[in-house]
Parts: sequence; C-alpha cells; structure tokens
Amino acid sequence: MNRFEFSPTSFNNLYVISPQKIQDHRGYFERYFCSQDFQAIGLDKPIVQINHSLTQQKGSIRGLHYQKKPFCETKIIRCLRGKILDVALDIRKNSPTFLQYFAIELTQENSLYLYIPEGFAHGFQSLSDEAEILYLLTAPFSPQNDQTLNPLDPIINIQWQLKLTDISHKDKNANFIDCNFKGIEV
Repeated sequence: MNRFEFSPTSFNNLYVISPQKIQDHRGYFERYFCSQDFQAIGLDKPIVQINHSLTQQKGSIRGLHYQKKPFCETKIIRCLRGKILDVALDIRKNSPTFLQYFAIELTQENSLYLYIPEGFAHGFQSLSDEAEILYLLTAPFSPQNDQTLNPLDPIINIQWQLKLTDISHKDKNANFIDCNFKGIEV
C-alpha cells in the first residue's frame, strides 16, 4: 500500500506530496519516508543527510541555495511547525521552465511536502514565527559546491507573501542573475 499521494506540478519531476495518515481515537500514524514509495517518482539515490531548521521571525527569507555537480541534490521539504512559502527555482540548463519558480505553502496543518529534484535552487519565507523545517537530501553539504542566487532578484521576481524582516548576509549579497548565467546540467 502506498502511503503517499504524489501530485505532479507543471515542472518536470517536481512533486507536491500528501502523506496518507492512519487515524483512530488515539491520534494518527504516518510514514514520513519510504524509499520504495519514492522510487515511483524517480528517486533512485539514497537519502544521505537530514537537516532541521528553525526560523524564528515571520517574514524571514532563506535561500535560494543549490549545489553544483557532483553534489547536486534532491530535496524533500516539510514544515513541521508553523507555516512557510516554499520556493523551487528551475535552473536546469535547457529546461522548458528554466528560471521559472514554483511556490507552495507548507504548513503544520496541511502536512504537505515538496519534492525538489536536482537542478533547482531552493528557498523559503517564514509565514509564521517559529517555523520548523525538515529536509531530506540525497547529497551531503559541500562548501566548495554551495551556490546561492539572490532571492530578491528582479529577473526571478518571486512574489514573497510578506514584507522581508530578516535575511542572511550571504543571501542578501548573492549575485543577481545576468546574461552569463546558463544554469546547471543534471
């Protein structure tokens, strides 16, 4: 029995995932991850790292982050507490949706995940104070392959829902996309 509903988006290999809960009078049971189930959407690499983040201030933005080859990563994102606007920016060279983004609210209440394949930059804005995020990753963090695109870049023009309250120095000072940006090959 599949414990997940995988809903395709208009972006190739980018999915919104709904876990299927088994509920009774005590509460519920939910499978967070099963490699067999995720193979149905093409996940053929092992999960090698799990990250947890807490963003304390509503309106804060984190991202847009990605890693270059050979550390390109698939990310599976879920908001455990609070609410975020999660954003995946397609930076796959030759993709029909190159430099377009997908955004979705992930909340504690809706329990949705976002499955982000290799070739996307990822970022989010906290829509609540105390937003906790869990990330499953197929590649370990590699400082020398770590890349950042400016989340306020007018070419990307992400429609953040709230006024910016906080952003890291690294993200705020990341380069804007210019005509030399060709994306990444995956």
